[in-house]
Amino acid sequence: MEKIVMIGIMAVLLAIPLKKDKPEFSMLLIITSCLLISMLALGRIKELVSYLRTLQQYLGSAGIYMKILFKMIGITYMAELGANLCRDAGYSAVASQIEFCGKLMLLAVSLPVLASLFEIMLQFVPAG
Repeated sequence: MEKIVMIGIMAVLLAIPLKKDKPEFSMLLIITSCLLISMLALGRIKELVSYLRTLQQYLGSAGIYMKILFKMIGITYMAELGANLCRDAGYSAVASQIEFCGKLMLLAVSLPVLASLFEIMLQFVPAG
């Protein structure tokens, strides 16, 4: 975690003076640091995914819900990263649209879970 924090702080400290004279280099530096931090985080994510896959095997046929969870986590992180980069570059309208589309994608991915929930609820409601 210390490496990630240091990379982030160093990138910001280097980007601040560049932003005034060379804003394109400043943004490039920030994007590069975000990619580097993401790469470092991927090593830890692999361990988590391995553990969750083991959990998915225990769930059997209900493992489809883990797949949906993975998709939702991926959508959330990608939308947040994209929106933050756009916002930092000064394009808050684009950032807002990325966040909006991310929310729509989350809703679309979660619909099978909602449908299953309603099916379960209908089993407990008496017909008629």
